[in-house]
Amino acid sequence: MDWLKKIPGVGPLVVRLMATHAWRSYERLDRVKWTRLAAAMTFISFVALFPLLTVAAAIAAATLSAEQQKDLQDKLAEQVPGISDQLDINALVQNAGTIGLIAGALLLITGIGWVGQMRDCLRAVWELPDDEENPLLRKVKDGGVLVGLGGAVLLTVAVSTLASTAMGWSARHAGLDENGWGTTLLQFSAFAVAVLADFLVLLYVLTLLPGVEPPRRRLIVAALIGAVGFELLKLLLSGYMRGVASKSMYGAFGVPIALLLWINFTSKLLLYSAAWTATPGEGQGREAASQDAPDEPAGPREPAGPRGGRDPGAPESRGISGDGASGPAAASGG
Repeated sequence: MDWLKKIPGVGPLVVRLMATHAWRSYERLDRVKWTRLAAAMTFISFVALFPLLTVAAAIAAATLSAEQQKDLQDKLAEQVPGISDQLDINALVQNAGTIGLIAGALLLITGIGWVGQMRDCLRAVWELPDDEENPLLRKVKDGGVLVGLGGAVLLTVAVSTLASTAMGWSARHAGLDENGWGTTLLQFSAFAVAVLADFLVLLYVLTLLPGVEPPRRRLIVAALIGAVGFELLKLLLSGYMRGVASKSMYGAFGVPIALLLWINFTSKLLLYSAAWTATPGEGQGREAASQDAPDEPAGPREPAGPRGGRDPGAPESRGISGDGASGPAAASGG
């Protein structure tokens, strides 16, 4: 993009853009081949998603009432567009125990693999080497990370659901118009609560998964970018993906296409957030570059000789006469 810097009027803007932290984060992503990392994350997330949804649906079908099951299905439609219509809640109610047991075992296997792949991809963004560790011990640690992450996700989903329900209840009992400013304010508040929930999950993902401790300021900014971007992706892509999944021309591939698209965008957003935390500040980058630069080789020293260009082998002529007298006697000639 150096040629853009030479365009009058546009060049200074390009120079300023390429000096920002956002652009340097993108350069890091481009250096580590982030499209390949996003593809790997999309595949493993797609594989692990179905056991997760099946376990959640089986537990809900066995413990929730019919109205609560309907609310759960609507919530799944918001979080994972296009998949809720494919779930047979009645069949899950009748076979909740068997389905939950099988899906739970699959979830444990695929979940541990998901944690390992996500950790490797995030460490690749940091350009860190692979951990040399006992594979069995690593699997146990990944299982612990999976449990912790699952608990964090459940907590944030519960908080988001309660906030949405409370705001909807408030809007109905207050008699607010659906298109009025009061309803808009409540919707914005629900959006802010969802962003806060995503922010807390991203703090967990961006630090514990890759095993890094980025500076607090960069971590907070990256988590905010990821949280706001994730909620905007849900708002912008939800209707589109539902439309794709409902078109008959796609047939049985409608839902997988919609899910893959949604997961891929989410994976790229997560990678960009990780790159934001891994990219040093402009001043820190220059300091690191100066430290990594090799020292300049010392040039050959000039031979030490008397000043004034005299021959080093010549006798010193500090007041010495031809007959060997020196000092005042030589000066007086006698």
